[in-house]
Amino acid sequence: MSLSNNQKPTPHVALLPSSGMGHLTPFLRFAGSLAEQNVRVTIITTHPTISLAESQALSHFFSTFPQITPKQLHLLPINDASVNSEDPFYLKYEAIRRSSHFLTPLLSSFSPPLSALVTDMSLASTVIPVTKSLSLPNYILFTSSAKMLTLFVSSHTIIGSKPPNDSDETEEFIRIPGMQPIPKSWIPPPLLSNKPNLLKTHIIENGKMLIQSDGILINTFQNIEHESLAALNDGKVVNGLPKVTPIGPFAPCDFERNKSIAWLDDQPVGSVLYASFGSRTAISREQIRELGDGLVRSGISFLWVVKEKKVDREDELELGEVFGDGFLERVKGKGLVVKNWVRQEEVMGHKAIGGFLSHCGWNSLTEAVWHGVPVLAWPQHGDQKMNAFVVERIGLGMWVEDWGWGGGEKVVRSGKIGEKVREIMGNELLREQAGKVKEEARRAVGDGGSSKKGLIELIEIWNKFIPI
Repeated sequence: MSLSNNQKPTPHVALLPSSGMGHLTPFLRFAGSLAEQNVRVTIITTHPTISLAESQALSHFFSTFPQITPKQLHLLPINDASVNSEDPFYLKYEAIRRSSHFLTPLLSSFSPPLSALVTDMSLASTVIPVTKSLSLPNYILFTSSAKMLTLFVSSHTIIGSKPPNDSDETEEFIRIPGMQPIPKSWIPPPLLSNKPNLLKTHIIENGKMLIQSDGILINTFQNIEHESLAALNDGKVVNGLPKVTPIGPFAPCDFERNKSIAWLDDQPVGSVLYASFGSRTAISREQIRELGDGLVRSGISFLWVVKEKKVDREDELELGEVFGDGFLERVKGKGLVVKNWVRQEEVMGHKAIGGFLSHCGWNSLTEAVWHGVPVLAWPQHGDQKMNAFVVERIGLGMWVEDWGWGGGEKVVRSGKIGEKVREIMGNELLREQAGKVKEEARRAVGDGGSSKKGLIELIEIWNKFIPI
C-alpha cells in the first residue's frame, strides 16, 4: 500500500491476554490507550470465556473500539485430569499454552504484518519461542505490581532452595536479590509447596522466560514503586532482564461506562464503604456471614458485592440462601448487598465512595489509586500480600496482616471487621494521602508524565519494526 506524503505508517501490534478479568481488563485498557495514539491494534481472543464478565467486557469493548480488530485463537480441549488444578481459570491458562503452536500461522497471516506481540505474563514460556521463530518482537504485559515482578522473575532461583544452616531469618524470610527480605507468609502458599501444582509451575517457568522477551510493560508508575523498578532495571534482581517500562496506571476506558447504582446517588459524599473481593475470589459461607455482620455492626453505609463461587456463571444461589434468615432485613437502611457483577470503575469513581475493602488484586488497587480511595487490604491469594505491602507503604490504606490469607486460612470475626471499617472510614489523614497518590497517578499518565513518556518511547521503538 502506498502512502501519501501526509500519511505516516503506524505500527501494528497484537495483544494476547490470558484468562480471567484480572488479566483481561489491563489488556483492554492498554489497547484503548494504544488506539488513542493511532497504533493499529489487534486483540487475540480465546473462546469460550470462563466468566460472563469476560464475555460482556469483550462485547462492550469491540463495540466501543470498532477500529480494533478481534482475532480468535482456537484452543485444544484439555483433559482436567492431566493438570494438577481444579481452578477453571488455571485450566484455561493451560489450554492456551498447549494451543500456542496455532499462533504461528495466525501471527503470520496478519495484514499489515505485525511490529510486535504483547503477551500476558502467564503465557511467556510457550509464546516467546513462537515469536522468536518468526523474528517478531515480543513484549510482556505484567498484570501485577513491580513488587510482585521482583518475585516472579527470581522465583526459579530462590523458591525451593535450602536455607543456610542455623539461620532463623532465612527460615522465615525470602531473599530476592536487590530487595529487602520479605516474609515467607507473603508468598502464595502453592509456590512454597513441595507438591507439584499449576501455579508454581506457571510462575517459575514464565518468570524464567521473561529474560528472553524484548521488554516488560507494567501497569504501575515511578512514584509508587521506584525501589522495585530501580532494582529490576539496574540488573540487581536478575542480570540481563530486558527493560521494565512502567506505563500505568491504565485509565478506565469508555467501554466500562455504565449507569451508576441508583442507591449510591442518594448517599452523602465519601460516606460509603465499597466491599469487593474481585472477579474470581470465592469466600467461605462462614466468612461471608461474619463479614456481613461486621459491616452492619460498623455503623458505616456500605455497598458489598458478594461472591461465593469462583466462576460467576455458577453463582446461582439467592442472597437469602447465602446469609440465612434475617440478615437482609438488618441491612435495610444501612447498606446495599448485590450478587451480580458490577462495573467497579463506575463504583470507585462515585462521589459517595469513601473507602474500599479489597482483596488487593492489582487492577482494583490501581482503580483505588486513580480515584484516590483509601483501601482496607485483606489479601486472599496469589500476589495480593505483595500488593498490600505497596498499599501500606505509599499511604493509600492499611493492611491488617494478622487476618492472614482469606479463603479459609482462618475466619476473621465480625467485631474485628467492624472496628477496622470504622477506623479506615474515619481516617482523614489517610483520605488526604490517597488524594495525593491520585494526583501523582494522573500526572504520570498526563502529557510529560513518566508513564506517558514510557508509552511514547515504546511506540517509537515499534515504529522501527514497521515492514516496508
